[in-house]
Amino acid sequence: MKKIIFALCLLLGITSCTKAQKTEFSPEALAEEMLTQNGEQITFEKILKTYQGKTIVIDIWASWCPDCIKGMPKVESLQERFPEVVYVFLSYDKTPDTWATGIEKYNVKGEHYLIRSNWKGGGFKDAIDIDWIPRYMVVDPTGKIALYRAIEADDEKLIETLKNLN
Repeated sequence: MKKIIFALCLLLGITSCTKAQKTEFSPEALAEEMLTQNGEQITFEKILKTYQGKTIVIDIWASWCPDCIKGMPKVESLQERFPEVVYVFLSYDKTPDTWATGIEKYNVKGEHYLIRSNWKGGGFKDAIDIDWIPRYMVVDPTGKIALYRAIEADDEKLIETLKNLN
C-alpha cells in the first residue's frame, strides 16, 4: 500500500511540475492589442487570422535582449530551411522607434508587430506564459498551437514540428 501511495505522489509531483502543451490561445492572449509597422492597432487574434491556412512560427523577441540577438542567425537558418512558413515577430521593444531600429539593425525578415503590454508583467506575457525571450511558438494552418514553447530556433522539437506540418 505504501508503494502505491508513493507512486501516486511521485506521479502527481512530476505532472504538476511540467507545463502542459497548450493547443489554443486564451481569450486574453487573443484580445491583446499590438501595433503594426504602420502604427495601426491590431489584436493578436486578427494577426493569427491574417495568416490562417499557413504554418506560422512566432518569434517573441526584443532588440534589447542579448539572447534574442545571439539567436538571430539560428532564425535565419530556420527561414532558409523552411521558406514556406510565415515568420511573425512579436517585439517587446519599449518604443516604436527602438523597435523599427532593431528590425533594421539586425535585418529581421518576416512580419512584425509590437506588443503594447508591459514586459514586466501582465497582459500578453502572462496570457502565454512567457518566462524567457526569445520564445518560439508554432501555429498550424488551422490556427491550433502545434508547439507552445521553445527558446532556441534550432530546438529539435521546433524542427520536428515544422517537418511534420510541411
